[in-house]
Amino acid sequence: MAGRLGVGWINQVGRIAGPTPAGRFASFAVQVQRVNALEASIEPLGDAEIREKAHALRLRARQGDSLNGILPEAFALTREAAKRAIGQRQFDVQVLGGVAIHNKCIAELETGEGKTLVATMPAVLNALPAKGVYVVTVNDYLARRDAEWMGKIYRFLGLTIGCIQTGMSDHERRRAYACDITYGTSKEMGFDFLRDELKRLQLGDTSRKSFEQAFLGSGTHTESETPVQRSHNFAMVDEADSILIDEARTPLIIGANNQPTQEEASAYYGADQLAETLVRIKDYKYDPIEKKAELTAAGRRKVQTRAARSAFSMLTVDTLYEYVERALRGQIAYLRDRDYVVHDGEIVIVDEFTGRMMPGRQWQDGLHQAIQAKEKLEITLETITAARVTVQDFFKRFEKLAGMTGTARTDAAELRRIYKVGVMTIPTNRRNARVWLPDRVFSTEEEKFQAVADQIVEWNAKGAPVLVGTRSIEKSEHLSALLAEAGIEHQVLNAKNHEIEAQIVAQAGQPGRVTVATNMAGRGTDIKLGEGVAEMGGLHVIGTERNESRRIDRQLAGRSARQGDPGLCQFFVCLRDEIVEAIGEKPANRVRARHAGKGELTNAAWRRFFIQAQHRKERQHFRDRKLLMHYEKQRAEMRKNMGLNPVLG
Repeated sequence: MAGRLGVGWINQVGRIAGPTPAGRFASFAVQVQRVNALEASIEPLGDAEIREKAHALRLRARQGDSLNGILPEAFALTREAAKRAIGQRQFDVQVLGGVAIHNKCIAELETGEGKTLVATMPAVLNALPAKGVYVVTVNDYLARRDAEWMGKIYRFLGLTIGCIQTGMSDHERRRAYACDITYGTSKEMGFDFLRDELKRLQLGDTSRKSFEQAFLGSGTHTESETPVQRSHNFAMVDEADSILIDEARTPLIIGANNQPTQEEASAYYGADQLAETLVRIKDYKYDPIEKKAELTAAGRRKVQTRAARSAFSMLTVDTLYEYVERALRGQIAYLRDRDYVVHDGEIVIVDEFTGRMMPGRQWQDGLHQAIQAKEKLEITLETITAARVTVQDFFKRFEKLAGMTGTARTDAAELRRIYKVGVMTIPTNRRNARVWLPDRVFSTEEEKFQAVADQIVEWNAKGAPVLVGTRSIEKSEHLSALLAEAGIEHQVLNAKNHEIEAQIVAQAGQPGRVTVATNMAGRGTDIKLGEGVAEMGGLHVIGTERNESRRIDRQLAGRSARQGDPGLCQFFVCLRDEIVEAIGEKPANRVRARHAGKGELTNAAWRRFFIQAQHRKERQHFRDRKLLMHYEKQRAEMRKNMGLNPVLG
């Protein structure tokens, strides 16, 4: 049967990162062999007999049998259920990934290797004791899609499936969490946890046990007082790098109402207007790495003089400087259609790593209000924190945590240190045939984008499909204009509608198709090659700049060459790219000035230069996450010492 593991497979393939030793990898492979050994005896069974066996396993798990002991049979039943319910059979490498996930690992599987199907096996096994399994995804669309698609497998085995979506009522959420397996986003699940903690505070109920009884309906609380989540048993995180690493720098916060006064609103508007008159270097210094602005002595004098004649003269001198420096930061570091979009009169943050909008999120410490002033929008309330939790703290609350992604190896040490999970790289089902072309380096952005457009024209003339990843909405639209000028028909995706973007990205492998998208549009979507495309070299992927993490580059490249298909990837970069500023503002400006107007820079040292800048940026983000974790730990300890709930206030 296809996909079987040979005896020598254990020693010949598979790389292990983090704390997973080779012996453990071998033991996982032995479990795969045991699953395979059961397949022949399970295949002849009828549907009802499969369900009976699944029910019997559930009784054993509830009576205390070890999940490791019943793993082979549970996985074999899930594989057979997948064949019957959705017409797909997990390959042996997918079974191996499932074993790794059950054993608290992040399974790193190449894009296109079927992570969604991998998750079904550990989900079924860990749902058997009826304690609840959360499958965490990056957006509502993927949560709904995966719950509907994989739900056929779970229901075939007699398990219940729920899905959390934005806008659900408490009643709907409680029903979804009560299911054996629940799909949802980290944002929705994190906020549900915070709202439950606020309910505990309002009830004056500090007993976690009695609060969980309320979830089960055995308490005396009304439905509005009842928690929506059950105890935190097992969380399985899809796109684990995106959620556990990238999103970890932004805490989840529920705010209490704090309507700004007219004077506060005027101060934001006035600071923005004043900031526009200041001159860089002379009046203020800006650190692009820390994204902070600091007024010089001359700048402070100018601010004091002009503020005396303005509507915010009632501010103290120090507060006045803070408002202006915050306004400068909003004007310089946060760009419209890259870091945020204006949607229905509101500032909506765009995730810097995924290009996706994050409604409901706000920047803290007045930055959100400074950007509202910059865009001449109504100044909304600056929230007072009622409850907050970091991504790290929320997921560390689970008794068991694991996940899967295409790119985790580079952050294996951080995942091990913070979450106590290992990273295991799972071999591909078929040999990876991706071709990496050397980066092309240019002195200016216009030269770079013109070269990208020319390359697309060349590949398009041959009929090859092209997928282009851009860093921002603005740059995707700039490239779109160049392609329109060249007469190239194309699609532009800005990650604003997950469902539509997934449908379009799924067609990106058709002959002659050109798709321009923010880097992560359609993440989690399978791209099938059209007829004759393999003979043209497969899907051609272009990155228009190196991202702040190597993982994001690998995710973009992973849109091509899936499941053994051919494909190629190439990055186009320039000295004006933001990543260059990781070496420092002054050195970056010197490099740019020295090589301005030189066109394409062909020396191989330039490619190393960009990789080094990227490494610096990764280290900075790691420091940011470490600092946030340290701050939150101190804050929690201080509140515990005061006898307060560490999550609230």
